Parts: sequence; structure tokens; C-alpha cells
Amino acid sequence: MSTNTGIAAGRKKDRGYIVTKRELPPKPSQRRKGKGGEEKTDNRVKIAREVIREVAGFAPYEKRIIELIKVGTAASLKRALKFSKKRLGTHRRGKKKREEMEKAWNIRKKKAAAEAAAAAHK
Repeated sequence: MSTNTGIAAGRKKDRGYIVTKRELPPKPSQRRKGKGGEEKTDNRVKIAREVIREVAGFAPYEKRIIELIKVGTAASLKRALKFSKKRLGTHRRGKKKREEMEKAWNIRKKKAAAEAAAAAHK
């Protein structure tokens, strides 16, 4: 994107006029606490989501994504992305959901390994 220089050139010559940029208030999508990344969610929201996840568990489609991740091949990871993308609508949402399910699977795997080590130690 080019900056306005005051020199009229190109197809849309009217774009050369220099104007002052207005400061607009943030959009509602930027203000929401629970949306858009980890830095915007506060502790209360995180804890509430953890409790809900613990009580409700995973949705059937999320379980299927985890099953595809368990296989661990490049093809199955791609299939997990394709599946989540189809269910959630966009590539970005699909990637985020696959990443979330990978984290959940890794946590579950670590917990199982720690329990196995504790059982072997006794």
C-alpha cells in the first residue's frame, strides 16, 4: 500500500490528495475479552473455559481430530487440518483448532507417561 505524496499518478489519480488520518475507536471485535488470542483473555475467562472443558469434555468432531493427530504422520496431520477446516469454515480457525487439539493430546500423553512412571516406581 502506497502512502499519499500529493502527486497524482496512476490509475486512481484522486488518491494523491493528502488527508489527515482520523483516530477511530476500536472495533467491538478488538474489545472483546474472550476473543483473539491469549493476551486478550484474562485469568477469569481462562479458568472458566478450563472448567467447562473438564466438565463437558470434547465434542465428537474434536475427538476425531485428536484421533487423526494420534496417528502422527504428516498425511494424518494434514487430514486433521482439512477436517477441522471443513467443520469450522476457515483455514485460520481450522489451524487454531488443530493446534488446540495437539496441545490437549500432548498434555494427555504427558499425564499418562507420568502415571506409568509412578506405577513402575512403586
